[in-house]
Amino acid sequence: MTRKRRLLIVEDEFAIRSGLIDVFVFHGYEVEATDDGRDGLEQAKRGRFDLILLDVMLPSMNGFDVCEAIREYDREQPIIMLTAKVTDEDIVNGLRLGADDYVAKPFGVQELVLRVEAVLRRTLKSEVTQRVLELGTQVRIDCEALEGEVDGKTESFTRREIDILRYLAAHHDRPVPREELLTEVWGYARDLDIETRTVDIHIAKLRRKLERQPKQPERLVTVRTAGYRLLTDAD
Repeated sequence: MTRKRRLLIVEDEFAIRSGLIDVFVFHGYEVEATDDGRDGLEQAKRGRFDLILLDVMLPSMNGFDVCEAIREYDREQPIIMLTAKVTDEDIVNGLRLGADDYVAKPFGVQELVLRVEAVLRRTLKSEVTQRVLELGTQVRIDCEALEGEVDGKTESFTRREIDILRYLAAHHDRPVPREELLTEVWGYARDLDIETRTVDIHIAKLRRKLERQPKQPERLVTVRTAGYRLLTDAD
């Protein structure tokens, strides 16, 4: 018998929380929920969840702080942030702290379900991949330990960042469009119309870790109108 996927919903608005519980139970999930940030963090620590839906505006501890605290002990836990705050600064902050994606309120329930399923598909996908990723002589990343040496400095990576680098490295001979990354790395269906800056923000995070001058990238470059390309010493 297939194990039910476990979902934690941390949302303080009763109507939204109860509605999401009903929707995901209907779709076959085992759901736990809370209306409090600190309690959500404790639940996340106690039980392994396949994914956490995390609101930003929460009592006792906001979603940004909860996300950051989770990432201190688990860099692989899939997290999607639910936010009524949609400024660039808020979005960047959530993704910088390690969220896999964000969904802005008000959202369509079906789109949210599809985005949760997409993150889980990519997370649970079984594939044989190399453990060590070498991007030239100065960058060596241990994909399982989620750490690497970049220009002599130790850097930590999230699982999503590793997935992006692996995909770009496997296609380093060409620029990869952001839509392709959304499909192949995030697992979104090609016909799913998604308005999200999550790819661009993750690329910016990676540049801060990989580049000597992030605003003048030499390893992870943008090819105008074509996408992103990862360059190695051989390129």
